[in-house]
This record gives sequence, structure tokens and C-alpha cells, in this order.
Amino acid sequence: MKTELLVLGGGPGGYPAAFEAADHGMDVVLVDEGEKPGGVCLHRGCIPSKALLHVAALINESKESADWGVRFDSPEIDLDQLRSWKNGVIGRLTDGIEGLCKARGVKLIKARGEFTSSNSVEIKSADGSQETIEFQHAVIATGSSPVIPGPLRVDDPRVMDSTGALLLEEIPERLLIVGGGYIGLEMGTVYAALGAKVTVVELTSGLLPGADRDLVRPLKQHLDQRFEAIYLDTKVESLDAASNSVIAQLAGEGAPETAEFDRVLIAVGRRPNSEGFGLENTEVELDEQRFIKVDKVRRTTDSNLLAIGDVAGQPMLAHKATYEAKVAVGALAGEPVVYDPYAIPAVVFTDPEVAWCGLTETEAKASEREVNTFRFPWAASGRAQTLGRTEGVTKLIADPKTNRVLGMGAVGPGACDLIAEGVLAIEMGALAEDLAGTIHAHPTLSETIMESAEGLIGHPTHLFRKKR
Repeated sequence: MKTELLVLGGGPGGYPAAFEAADHGMDVVLVDEGEKPGGVCLHRGCIPSKALLHVAALINESKESADWGVRFDSPEIDLDQLRSWKNGVIGRLTDGIEGLCKARGVKLIKARGEFTSSNSVEIKSADGSQETIEFQHAVIATGSSPVIPGPLRVDDPRVMDSTGALLLEEIPERLLIVGGGYIGLEMGTVYAALGAKVTVVELTSGLLPGADRDLVRPLKQHLDQRFEAIYLDTKVESLDAASNSVIAQLAGEGAPETAEFDRVLIAVGRRPNSEGFGLENTEVELDEQRFIKVDKVRRTTDSNLLAIGDVAGQPMLAHKATYEAKVAVGALAGEPVVYDPYAIPAVVFTDPEVAWCGLTETEAKASEREVNTFRFPWAASGRAQTLGRTEGVTKLIADPKTNRVLGMGAVGPGACDLIAEGVLAIEMGALAEDLAGTIHAHPTLSETIMESAEGLIGHPTHLFRKKR
């Protein structure tokens, strides 16, 4: 078989690349070894976790509503039905991708692909059949996999990675989560809402390393109430699978030396899937972290091959992969494209949600860059008051000389949607005056962005601070 473009990997980078190429009139073959396309994001990541987080938010809100005079009985959890609903969401979306492949004329091959040269891939189907596909160009979108450090590798189903946790086989009475990043905290939010006693162990001094501390603080306060324990500056030195529990050896101030758990989730990061599919038979080069080296249009050191998504470098985010897909295909089509985003949104779908984009205060401080920052507390937001969620904060970071918006952060319910306005402002080179002068609907949480901008240039309507 011969094709103009072969795409290896059917995740949020791969299938958009295939679709974009088909829309440009290219002959496209999409090779993905899953039973259904969609990759980790759709099957074992973004989508199933957000479905479960929606359920968690419903459970938590039913408890919080008692403060408003509305009381519900404790929920009855039907795990079989919950799993069925989650899997139904996944099924509908994967069926949609397959339908779009047919509509666009993209040939979808469900098989494992391995490069045999810079112009050919050997595919191996589950039934044992093999075939060689020759191509003019290929886009590598093979994604990433969870990392489990050597001392924590225990051959026991009770020790899970994120994939195992999303299977939701049971609600453990005691759950240990190793890692206080977004995966660990999101899954901890789900399991705590379903009734598990969750303990989080984080090696660094704070949750969500890399995020500004003022955004993490309201989340930490909520999690302190919902989780059994959070141990910072603490290391899980080993795990031992006993008959009735998994025993963890901990080392950190305030943490017990040993603790027993019914299940353990390892969520300490992911590694690129850059090995095991024949890159050694091409001219592709890897960097020190085993990411594929790419240029500004996502072309690798092999002129016939491009790489996008998690395998092509940080940040390892689905929406970054989709954006790269359009850049890579645009380059192949001869368009004047380049991968040079000013702002890539980062979102943590906990309760409350945390989101940021562009320059952070942490980065500004590290680079000794002078910035102006204004934080608008949601206690002054009419909409936040009506939601009973006044712990939130919205902040804008701007250049002190020009008032150009350089960064935005938000913590609170709906922060995942609010951040898009910040991304647009940064990409468009908007000034604080532009956001302050844009009419925002009332009462909405989006007004907190407008009032943050007002704070950068004067006084927000609903907050007054005396000038020093």
C-alpha cells in the first residue's frame, strides 16, 4: 500500500492531523493500535476523568447545598452503572471519530506500526497479519505513558497507574496517591467524593508544582477538608503488597513511617512513547528526556517525518497536540505556519478548578522580570456569591510600561472556561484597557477578568483599595 501521508497514533494529535491533511486534499492513512481511535486522552485520560469529576462535583454540591437550606440523603453509588455511563461517553466520542474518518476519506487501520525506513512502516494487526505501507511523509503522534519509579513497581493490581484508577473497579476504604500533580489531585477528588479516605504524598513543598501559590492555596484549603491527609516534602520510599493491604514506607516531616492502604495510585508523571516502533531505522533524533527533536513546524531531524503531541516535548497536553497537528499539516501543505504560541492554557479540573496561561508570577520572579499583577477576589463577585463559592481568585499579569496582558490565572468553579479569554487576550496582544473596556455579561464569573483589568489601570468597580 502507498499513501501520501501516514499518521502513526490516533490520539488528540494524530486524528486531527489526519483530518486536517484530508481537508487539504491529501491521501491519508491513520494507523492506531487501539480497538477504537482517540488515544489515551479519550480512553484513559481527559474524557473519562472529566466524566467522573462531573459526578464528584454533583456529590460535593449536594452536600454543600445544606448550607443553603436544601438537604439530600447520602448518595447510593452504583459502580456498575457509573462505569457503564462513563464508557458510554467514551464510546459515543470514539464512534464519532470513526465516522469522521469515513466522511473525510481517511483510511483507518487498527494495528501496530513500526518504521522500517524513512519512507515505510510495517503494520501488524491483532490477527497476526502484516503489511507494509510506503509513504511520502509521516506524522508521529504516539503519545506518552505513565511513569512508575523502580522502588514503587509492585506486581499487584492494587497498585495502579492512572489507567487502572479510571477503571473504577472498586471504592477503596483507604487510597494512597503518590504525586500531588494534576492527575493525582483530580483522581483524588473523584475517589474522595465516592467515599474513599484519600492520602496524598508529594515530594516537593507544594501541590501542583509550577503553578503560582496564590492559585493553589484555595484548592489546598478545600482538599484539606476532603482528603484524609496531605503530606508535602515527603517521599514514598517503598511499597509492600501484604495480604490485606499495601504497606507504604514514608519519609517526611509529619508523615508516619509506615501506613497501610487498600489501593495505591502512582501519579508522578509521564514519559514519551518514543521507543519500540522503529525510530532507529530512520534519521529521527531524541533529546535527553527521550522526546523527539522537532523544529518550529514540528519536522524532525528526518526530513520525511514530523512529530507532534506528548512525544514531541512539553507541555504534554491534548490541546497542544491538536494545535501542533494543524501546524505540521500546514507546513506540509506549503502554508506559512509556525509553532510559536504565546499562551498554552493549563487546567486542573479539581474542585475548585485551577487554570493559568502565559507568563506566571513564578516565571517572572525567576527571570527577574518586572510585571504588574492584580488579583480580584471572588468574594466581591455577585455571581460567585450566588454560587456559594467565594474562595476563588482571578488575576492578570501585565507589562508595567505598556499594560499588555502577559498572563492570567484563576481558581474557582468554571476557571477552565474563563482561561480562554486570557489566552485570546495574550495571543492578540491585548492591553488591560481592552479587557476593562469590553462589556461582560452580569452577573457572570467572566466579570472577574474585566475587574482584574480595571485593577491594573485604576480601581475595579466592586473593590476599593486606598492608594499607598
